Amino acid sequence: MKRALVPLLIIMLLLPFASFAAAECPSEGHTVVLKAPAVSRTASGELIGVATDFVITVAPGTGHVYVETWPLAEVDMQASARLAAQIAGKVLGVDMSKYDVFIQIKADSPIIGGPSAGGTMTVGIIAALEGWKVNPKVMMTGMINPDGTIGPVGGILEKASAAHDVGAELFLIPQGQRIQYVQETQKKEIGGIVEINTRTKRVDVVDYAKERWGLTVIEIKDIYDAVYYFTGHKIPRPEAPAYIKIDTSFLKDDALKDYENTTAYYQVTLEKLKKSDVNYATYTTLMEALNEAQAVLNQSKKSLDDGRYYTTMSKNFQARIIIRHVDWYLGVKSEEDVQRILRTTGSEINASERRVSNIAIRGTTMLQAVAAAEERVEQAKSLLDEAWKYYYNGDYWDAVGDAAYAYERAKTAVFWANLGERFATGDVIDRDVVKATARDYIDESNLIVTYIESMYGTVGGDLSQSIQQAEQYYEDGKYSAALFTAMEARVRAQVFLDTLGIDNETVLRDKLTGMKEGAKAAIAMAQSQGITPVLAIAYYEFAESYEQSAEENGSMDDLQTAMIFYQYARETANLFLSKPAQSVPAANTTATDVPQIVIPTQSPRETSTDTSSDSTGKIPETAIILIAVGAFLVGAAVGKKL
Repeated sequence: MKRALVPLLIIMLLLPFASFAAAECPSEGHTVVLKAPAVSRTASGELIGVATDFVITVAPGTGHVYVETWPLAEVDMQASARLAAQIAGKVLGVDMSKYDVFIQIKADSPIIGGPSAGGTMTVGIIAALEGWKVNPKVMMTGMINPDGTIGPVGGILEKASAAHDVGAELFLIPQGQRIQYVQETQKKEIGGIVEINTRTKRVDVVDYAKERWGLTVIEIKDIYDAVYYFTGHKIPRPEAPAYIKIDTSFLKDDALKDYENTTAYYQVTLEKLKKSDVNYATYTTLMEALNEAQAVLNQSKKSLDDGRYYTTMSKNFQARIIIRHVDWYLGVKSEEDVQRILRTTGSEINASERRVSNIAIRGTTMLQAVAAAEERVEQAKSLLDEAWKYYYNGDYWDAVGDAAYAYERAKTAVFWANLGERFATGDVIDRDVVKATARDYIDESNLIVTYIESMYGTVGGDLSQSIQQAEQYYEDGKYSAALFTAMEARVRAQVFLDTLGIDNETVLRDKLTGMKEGAKAAIAMAQSQGITPVLAIAYYEFAESYEQSAEENGSMDDLQTAMIFYQYARETANLFLSKPAQSVPAANTTATDVPQIVIPTQSPRETSTDTSSDSTGKIPETAIILIAVGAFLVGAAVGKKL
């Protein structure tokens, strides 16, 4: 009897592993093999290009994505692989919950992996789903973004070299990245003293690769371009409406009332200051603050007259923070007064949180507005925490200042919640939808930030802190706040990569134009699905106001801030969109033929990939490789948004 039980016991112990074993060894499906370039770090710290092999299999399954790397990559690729599978399903109109994806990545040395292979993995998954062959002479580098566009990466020159070394004839790179910057170090010995000079040199990758290796380099915009170059098959690209008008007229009445109330508050506080008994130094400081508020209100009035209603409200918001700071500080006679202010602020935040958390979300438009509201509640909490720290350190001025900021931020959370209810339509949306989206954004954003730090050190500034904050929000169940915090970190990281080393205003304006068009197209796509992306429209207008300011004042900070908010607009417009393109038959090739490399003549709609060639010729060779780093981190904080 005992002998009979032994085999049965063994079988029972193995049963839990049966499905995993089956998943590891798919007996059906399609496999695609591609090569992709990556970078590796030598013992001396130098970055070099290396080729990696991707073996991608898609088989019937339950929606899992398995990734194996050999040797281990310096940056985990799991998040990028998951996103690649999602985008592949969205592009083809395929339910990926019915498939398992297996990705094996092999390289000769440890690589800095991560997001730069996202585009390649997406192409491979699409090809495997359709049973299409891929051309082994084609390689690419580039992130895959949630909307299917190909995002910027680092190490373009090193990767081009790796592509040439393994026999590639066509190398695809993200749009706008053909111009790269390298640092050249020259040593000169004068009288026994070694002088080392480093200069930054501009390199056109397209020309350089063709001249040196005969390698054709092409900039691509999105996954639709990439699939065509790899397979010869054309998947129809979702087309945004040819004409779109983006305005914030739905905020007109709110903006007018808000301006009137803020202006009245300014007048009351001004009179209160004049009648106060504060000493000369305090009076001067507070009057300077109110003068600053008045200047911001003048900007608000101009925006109101120009029909930029979200910008009007954002300027009012900035002014009110200053006015409230002065108003409250005038009432501070003791530390008990500061405590009272902080407790009042806490009560306002708690009321705002109750208002936001008890809303039943109906429709995607309302979902976006409520997500923005929840993020603002969490920001208010953080500001109040800082205010208490200042208080305990005896810094009452900054304590009141942060409390004023927190109070006004909590008010804006209620505004967004109310705005969301205006657009409530359809069935109630479960907050688990936000939770799942937040998890994806946190993982992908963390991947990009880690990738940047692996290649460029900690030049990303507070990006890692933003990811940590997003993780904390997620752990606390504040999924909307987690989502938007991670999204904003992702945007700043991508803008950093896309503008690394560029200090030429003409080139930056060209990139800004591309970002603006991308935001406009994303908003149009959302509207075509019956969604009013109120937050994206608001950010788009806010970016326009900074773009106009940059033109009038020649401010690089304003230009950089505009770029960031255009990218915010694009990302938020794409949130929660689900309608995919329809799968189509293969075009002009068969699944058994290796597609030929075809470089088609671009249509007028696609000529934007050549923009960099013309405009970047004006870049001086003295451009400093990291000038954009600090500027963009500063730009991200400029102009508090409503």
